[in-house]
Amino acid sequence: MQLPLDFTQQMITLLGDAGWQLFSAALDMPPHVSLRLNGSKQATPSLPAIDSSSSIAPVPWSSSGYYLGRRPDFTLDPAFHAGAYYVQEASSMFVEQALRRCGAPKVVLDLCAAPGGKSTLLRSLLPDDALLVCNEPVKARANVLAENIIKWGHEGCLVSCNYPKDFARMDAVFDLILVDAPCSGEGMFRKDNPAVDMWSLANVEECASRQRDILQAIWPTLRDGGHLIYSTCTYNTAENEDNVRFICESLGAEAIEIPVRPEWNITGSLLRGFSRPVYRFMPHKTKGEGFFLSLLRKNGDRQASPSRKAPKTAPLPKEYADRLLTGNMVARAASEVLYGIRAEHAAIVDHMLKSLYPLHMGVALCEQRGRKSVPHHSMAMSRLLRSDAYPKAELSLEDALAYLRHEAIKIDAPRGYTIVTYAGLPLGFVNNLGNRANNLYPAEWRIRKH
Repeated sequence: MQLPLDFTQQMITLLGDAGWQLFSAALDMPPHVSLRLNGSKQATPSLPAIDSSSSIAPVPWSSSGYYLGRRPDFTLDPAFHAGAYYVQEASSMFVEQALRRCGAPKVVLDLCAAPGGKSTLLRSLLPDDALLVCNEPVKARANVLAENIIKWGHEGCLVSCNYPKDFARMDAVFDLILVDAPCSGEGMFRKDNPAVDMWSLANVEECASRQRDILQAIWPTLRDGGHLIYSTCTYNTAENEDNVRFICESLGAEAIEIPVRPEWNITGSLLRGFSRPVYRFMPHKTKGEGFFLSLLRKNGDRQASPSRKAPKTAPLPKEYADRLLTGNMVARAASEVLYGIRAEHAAIVDHMLKSLYPLHMGVALCEQRGRKSVPHHSMAMSRLLRSDAYPKAELSLEDALAYLRHEAIKIDAPRGYTIVTYAGLPLGFVNNLGNRANNLYPAEWRIRKH
């Protein structure tokens, strides 16, 4: 791989000549392939993507991550579209180990969340009654984030499309904030060649400055005693150790140690004189791409959740309440969509919606199309949906892919709204008319590959 001279010199300074030789050789190797299972949809690693792989091995710092021996065509695997797993870079799964040091946070923000890997990881590990706010400021990326959160199927999420400064209108509401900061992308060089062409020392400094602006904007919304997970996919110390020092010394935080095993070969600080606990994944030492993480605790005694006025709640319409496995849901509406959210989230969600632009929340139940109310794809994906809520029709692989291409299909099922499945996994709704079934899969999500 042809690397910028300034980057080469930077890494030689950090790693030494011998370390640089091993590091640069690793960048010429193919990237590892890894995924993480969705325990609420698939409890064991027996999915087509895994079964077709020549070998699998667990990601050692993840409770649900696996390396694959080769990269299958995920686009043509219906289980992928059903949210049975998420294709995630193995190093970033280390967020799980940081989360385990944070107790049981109740209100969590993933600030720069698209496309959703760390959000789905957090959602799988957080207490069921926790609320996870998944935010992305760029609309196109936020739509992809919403898609992945919907497919993951957990009701304890709110997806927003806001800039960090928009959160400043809130009080200190979050127990935990994950800032996976936009960075110079050095850790993605062997997966994303354009990142090499875009790299420069000036861009590194610009990224480091932008990261500090983001941290300053969001810091007041973290409760005293709450935790911040700061991460990047880059190697340099300007975006990593220097910014951890900034968080500690300028914002008021303490870096927290995360227990790791020696065989994980995680690298600590590369900045001379900096001894705070930080965790860096280097491709010549670990099976993954470049990743940096630090866990920090905000100084001060942990604050109790602020009391909020009990919100006006509307029960779910009986048509939908009877289809869910729990009745502890209340209704909210936005942009012609009726949502069901957990009752214990109602007050905090209403508070957040005064400042945030929501793309999704809880379980989207139905969408108003003219005079017709159509069941929303989110309900088919939800872990709360009763198994007998709608008729089901199992599809062959060929028909499942036709459905995911948003093509018309024929099914053997009663007339009306039906959930189509593949290998027992719900893919979405159709409206069965008898001679054909109207495809209700979101057209903007359709696959275009044959």
